Amino acid sequence: MKFIPLIISIVFLASCSTMPAIYPSILPAVQTVLTCPSPFLKEKYQLMHAIEIHAAGNVQGGIIGVTVADPSTRFVSCAIMTAEGMVLLETQSDGEKLSVHRALPPFDSGDFAKNLIDDIKLIYFTPQGLIQKKGNVDNGSAACRWQVEDGDFIDVIASNPGSTEIKKYSACGSLQRHITLKETAGNAYSSIELQGSELVNYTLLMTLIDAKPVGSRSPGKEKLKVKSNAKQRRR
Repeated sequence: MKFIPLIISIVFLASCSTMPAIYPSILPAVQTVLTCPSPFLKEKYQLMHAIEIHAAGNVQGGIIGVTVADPSTRFVSCAIMTAEGMVLLETQSDGEKLSVHRALPPFDSGDFAKNLIDDIKLIYFTPQGLIQKKGNVDNGSAACRWQVEDGDFIDVIASNPGSTEIKKYSACGSLQRHITLKETAGNAYSSIELQGSELVNYTLLMTLIDAKPVGSRSPGKEKLKVKSNAKQRRR
């Protein structure tokens, strides 16, 4: 019996991966002033994207996503609907509590709403946690690595002019999300590609339809605003 914990530890370590290296600058002065890539929202915004879902090598369908995100409170409200305006999922998080107001199959399964909110925060909000490394990756791109509260790691990499990568790794280094943001006309969210590693790997291709800052409103009013947008698309 005393060998069981050892076997478990060996299996756990074998399942872990080595994350890409981030090399600090050899010049201390440069390292001190190095600025982390920051494509994240600076104020509350409402964004609408056309979303194409790819899984198992095929296009699984297209949907519309409407998101209200406030970086100051980490409030998120999200609605997923058909192109005709039928709401398939409506959920929100005030930073702590998750509420699901509507969920139709297949968006009612398991932790879909929670994972969706987590992905939205990964895209739009600066990581919460401690910066572990600042420097450059192998191709010379500037990069920073955060370790967040649950032990996961988030890398933000300025890969090319107008393009930023966000990579989320598990505590043992397995890549879980790979997000690529491509800026057009000054908007960092014009084109978003999200690759997810789950039981079935999938890719979301998101094309911006509309983006606008919103005033200070209560979460309830933001929720109504998302519903209003859905109704407008039905007309």
